[in-house]
Amino acid sequence: MGTRKKNEKIVRKFFKTLSSGDLEKLRPMWHARAKWEVMVTGIPGAGTHKGRDYIIDKFLAPIRGMFKPGDPKVQIRTVIAQGDLVACETHGTGTFVDGRKYDNKYCWVIEIRDGLIYHLREYMDSYHVSQMVAKS
Repeated sequence: MGTRKKNEKIVRKFFKTLSSGDLEKLRPMWHARAKWEVMVTGIPGAGTHKGRDYIIDKFLAPIRGMFKPGDPKVQIRTVIAQGDLVACETHGTGTFVDGRKYDNKYCWVIEIRDGLIYHLREYMDSYHVSQMVAKS
């Protein structure tokens, strides 16, 4: 299997695992010096998050805690892989702990290094997220 296909497989596994809500299964998928950049402003979690453990424990865990167990789910619509980069178009849905529904579209650019997620850039409809957070 070539690099492009291997990296695409890693990213597909990442989104499947992310959707399961099992953050401990995500941990070994990340490079120790990983970086997750939420490429928006004005919403909780926006900005750059550095380090595998910080990403899992301080960034993802609080976000997952806003949702009912097992949510949100991320469905991949499109995947384009070239070299160390994989770009994905996804659709995220779920239910907040207070019963409100979440539905948003995303684009991701993910760099794979040594078979691990090294740098992830996340783009989303930040206005939609800000409206959802304001209602909580």
